[in-house]
Amino acid sequence: MHSPSTAAGDARHVAGQQGAHAEYLTFRLGAEEYGIDILRVQEIRSYEEPTRIANAPHFIKGVVNLRGVIVPVVDLRIKLGCEKVEYNDFTVVIVLNVRGRVVGAVVDSVSDVMELAGELIKPAPEMNTTMDTSFITGIASVGERMLILMDIEALMSSADMGLMDSVSQSLQ
Repeated sequence: MHSPSTAAGDARHVAGQQGAHAEYLTFRLGAEEYGIDILRVQEIRSYEEPTRIANAPHFIKGVVNLRGVIVPVVDLRIKLGCEKVEYNDFTVVIVLNVRGRVVGAVVDSVSDVMELAGELIKPAPEMNTTMDTSFITGIASVGERMLILMDIEALMSSADMGLMDSVSQSLQ
C-alpha cells in the first residue's frame, strides 16, 4: 500500500495518461457517504452557528460572514431528509463555489479526497419517488465503501433552494 501522498501522486499521473479520472471530496451524512467534485470546493471550515434569516427554508440554517462575504449555509442533512440532525465536533461546513456564488454546506464529517476512474462509477438506479434525485450523478463502489456521487451545483441551483435565481438569470 502506498503512503497517501505517493498514492495520490501515482493516481494523478495515471489520470493524466487516461483522462477518465476525477477527484471527489467525500463526506458523510448519517450512515451514507457522498462525493462531490473537488473543483467546486473552496475550503472546509469548522461549524459555527449561522445568523438565522427570517422566512428562509428550514434547510437554510442562515448566513455567516466569511472574510467580508455573506455566505448562505445549507444543512445537507435536512435538505436530503436524513433522520436526525446532530451537531458535534466533527460537523463541518464545506464552502463551495457554485456558478460564481459562495455557498456553505453543513455535513457530518469530511472523509477524504478520492480519485475515481470512470469505470468505477455506475449510473444511479432509477427510482419512482417524489424526491428529486436528479442531482445524483452515480454510485461508486470502492472496496467496502459505497459512494453516492452528486452534482452539488445542480443541487444548490435547484428551484427550492432559491439561492441561484438572480445569478442564473444574470448569466443568460
